[in-house]
Amino acid sequence: MKKALSVYGEVLRLVRKLPKDSRPYYSKYARENFVNYREVDTATDPNILDELFNRAYNHAIWVLKKYSVDQSAAERLKKICSN
Repeated sequence: MKKALSVYGEVLRLVRKLPKDSRPYYSKYARENFVNYREVDTATDPNILDELFNRAYNHAIWVLKKYSVDQSAAERLKKICSN
């Protein structure tokens, strides 16, 4: 749970680097995704959380590229997701 909260917090920090008009959309999108997956069953698939964290990182990189934000801003997220 702690790792998921760290990932979520870092995603929201990255949202702040986006243009002001796109921030509400991506912050809501991030929240909805984290809420949708909070009841994920790790008993049936122990790797599912790692897959979800990797998906969050890859999506963050895609969004940063879309808005021409330096991708190195996501290094902290990468470290959190890979631990």
